[in-house]
Amino acid sequence: MEIINAEYIKSSANYTQCPPADKPEYAFIGRSNVGKSSLINMLCNKKALAKTSAAPGKTQLINHFIITSSEKREKQKGSWYLVDLPGYGYAKVSQKQRKSWLAMIENYILNRENLVNLFILIDSRHEPQKIDLEFINQLGECGVPFTIIFTKEDKNKPGATKRNVDSFLSALKTTWEELPNHIISSAVNRTGREELLENIKQSWSGS
Repeated sequence: MEIINAEYIKSSANYTQCPPADKPEYAFIGRSNVGKSSLINMLCNKKALAKTSAAPGKTQLINHFIITSSEKREKQKGSWYLVDLPGYGYAKVSQKQRKSWLAMIENYILNRENLVNLFILIDSRHEPQKIDLEFINQLGECGVPFTIIFTKEDKNKPGATKRNVDSFLSALKTTWEELPNHIISSAVNRTGREELLENIKQSWSGS
């Protein structure tokens, strides 16, 4: 699969305001400042598609993009939705705003019927974080399909990425019999892009 075009559609404050659920949908989420926007821009080959910022909490709404890809269905090029979700965890906002974000994210994930897969971004520079592990375990309990993407591989010293990824997966083994799929990525080096597109292709074809 290759992405031919990517265009912003709209931002929504609630899942009920999202575009019609008439296409397969893939959403990206992670803690604030995990490199989500940079990864989306790298995936779509479009530098300014998703807004990047050094300040955590830049994404505050459910942002929809329509993607045209080379994958074909019924002799026509396929289109699907890519969704940039607000980050969970640390951000310099009020407690009330943080709770509002969490409710918006939860309602979207549990009620968006065309959501095929949720990509959870984890910063590969750090040891396992409780908030990430808890979020993944909650998805498992709710039966939400997801894939883990370990980001910022380029910022690690040799061996550090494997060490931190192995540590994270080891922590998951305490609650998971079979470990979730995962991809190691770098928006700078474009690492993991082909694996991510293949992941989308396989699930898109069966959705």
